[in-house]
Amino acid sequence: MAKNRKLGRNSSHRRAMLRNLVTDLLENGRIKTTHTRAKEIQKIADRMITLGKRGDLHARRQALAYVYSEDVVTKLFSELAEKYSDRNGGYTRVLKVGPRRGDGAEVSIIELV
Repeated sequence: MAKNRKLGRNSSHRRAMLRNLVTDLLENGRIKTTHTRAKEIQKIADRMITLGKRGDLHARRQALAYVYSEDVVTKLFSELAEKYSDRNGGYTRVLKVGPRRGDGAEVSIIELV
């Protein structure tokens, strides 16, 4: 796997944060976060949608092991797998918004295509 960004957190906090963000992205279709987080989420979300397209029991269990909500996994395997069945990757898009007012961090919107 490629180099993972540490995002200024220890490994357990980073993993929990990414799991939350991916769950929210798959549930809502669009979230607003910092640019580096969005680029990390993009890798994982594309992997989850690929699992949804595979559609077998093992893929569902792998998705359930990562995504927190069972409803989101059901949506992933029914709606999103159908939506992206003819697409080979590139399921998400990262759009830069600009600097955040409080600390100047680069903010982006990540959304499902």
